[in-house]
Amino acid sequence: MGINIRKAEPLDAASACSLLRRSIEQGCEADYRGRPGILDAWLGNKTPDKVAAWFSSSTNFAIVAERDGELLGLALLTQAGKLALCYVQPEAVRGGVGSAMLAAVEQQARAWEIRKLHLHSPGSATPFFERRGYTNAGLEKACFGLECNLLWKALDVKGDSSALESARKRFCNCSQ
Repeated sequence: MGINIRKAEPLDAASACSLLRRSIEQGCEADYRGRPGILDAWLGNKTPDKVAAWFSSSTNFAIVAERDGELLGLALLTQAGKLALCYVQPEAVRGGVGSAMLAAVEQQARAWEIRKLHLHSPGSATPFFERRGYTNAGLEKACFGLECNLLWKALDVKGDSSALESARKRFCNCSQ
């Protein structure tokens, strides 16, 4: 069976929280290894109540990916254009789950008329986003203390390449 992408609901919070914590603990171990304070800070707000609040917020677009009723991933986009969450069960990595969620998030961003997405990515996940057209703007400390890559992507605007170029220049403040 294929991957089903649907809107996340507060009732998904407990299983989504478990997925988040497991994905970070196992999938991102190389990023925090030897620094338990970083892991504790990263997981600090990953509680069922917090996740339910994120899913309930009208300014967020939260989705989950399922196959045969099993939760495989979750992603969350804010109306400010930040991809705040994009996590996949460790066993489901490289199975198309992340790509399917990212496509859904980018589609929603376009519907909200967001022209540029941005996110903080740990080093272990950065190649995934770069392969999907995200530009690496360099290292920046995330709110939980980990040095992450600041990634961004200008979303295509049909027939208006000058708007894309203008957005790119505003973001990087370059003259080229």
